[in-house]
Amino acid sequence: MALILGIESSCDETAVAVVENGKKVISNAVSSQMAKHAVYGGVVPELAAREHLTAIEKVCNEAMTAAGVSFDEIDAIAVTHAPGLVPALLVGLNFAKGLVAAYGKPLIGINHFLAHMYGVFIDSEQYEFDDPALYPMAALVVSGGHTSIVIITEDGRARVVGSTIDDAAGECLDKGAKMLNLGYPGGPVIEKLAASGDIRKYNFPRSLTGTAGKALAPENRFNFSFSGLKTALLYHARNLSPDGNAEHLEGQVLTDTLASYQEAVVDVLCTKAFDAVKHFRCRSAILSGGVACNTPLRRRFESTVPRGVIPLIAPKKFCTDNAAMVAGLAYHYYAAGKFSDLTLDTFARLPHITEVPFRRRSA
Repeated sequence: MALILGIESSCDETAVAVVENGKKVISNAVSSQMAKHAVYGGVVPELAAREHLTAIEKVCNEAMTAAGVSFDEIDAIAVTHAPGLVPALLVGLNFAKGLVAAYGKPLIGINHFLAHMYGVFIDSEQYEFDDPALYPMAALVVSGGHTSIVIITEDGRARVVGSTIDDAAGECLDKGAKMLNLGYPGGPVIEKLAASGDIRKYNFPRSLTGTAGKALAPENRFNFSFSGLKTALLYHARNLSPDGNAEHLEGQVLTDTLASYQEAVVDVLCTKAFDAVKHFRCRSAILSGGVACNTPLRRRFESTVPRGVIPLIAPKKFCTDNAAMVAGLAYHYYAAGKFSDLTLDTFARLPHITEVPFRRRSA
């Protein structure tokens, strides 16, 4: 048995978890800063870092107490070091290094993006990541910072075949809500209001899908673009609001607008992901990341997955930023004897991905 302590501070959630053997969550403590950033309409990196500094020791103690273990029983310390907001990442990384120095434990640096993918397998008994029947696998990772499609083969090789060329899907939802003065974070607000709207009332653009009467360049087949959708929302709202101010859209017009806008995002995500599934002849398809909490997206993903393909959707509690996915993924580095040292640094951008640690390459 191996107990891994995971630490997550890549954005505005301070999280610490203890996970056994990469699967069983013993504790999972989270402190949210959402209310702090809501007044600014988005995450402020410096404020996030200060809040992490205030919360991280308390959250760690909470996770350890809930797990009922001491640091002597912890086998390794795992921490998100990339990608994310560097000031926020530094707080978690330096706290982890302090624990490593104090208790003599191995350090494991974790790629936050890969951890989101692994969230599908946390606390799940339905499918095992090492089941050959799942591969090749297509992973759609959708969050405020990422919208990407990754193809994973049975030998553990991984390749990002598509990503956003401008805004991520989560960013598109957040900025759309901010544009209409609906509050932050925008995704949950839009989902709630859109529930009483008509998804077919307005036809918003589906960029890079070849539906605009313009041939799609082969290199963009699996790429995403949401900046044009935001612009379309702005002009749409100005045209339909009583005084030409996008923030004053209201009533059924507002709910229909949000339903149609959200539908455009969901439609593009599923269309692109399942095109990749068919092209690469995948046997399963992952949906993970913060935006995977969106109920219409989850329903569409599960109901329209190509015949014979297994849909793997991360539980909502492991979609948003959390430390359980960090500790869970770290177990596979631990089992392989792959550790980091105290020179481990943070990176804002997504590192190049060539493999996933939960699938070991054949000798």
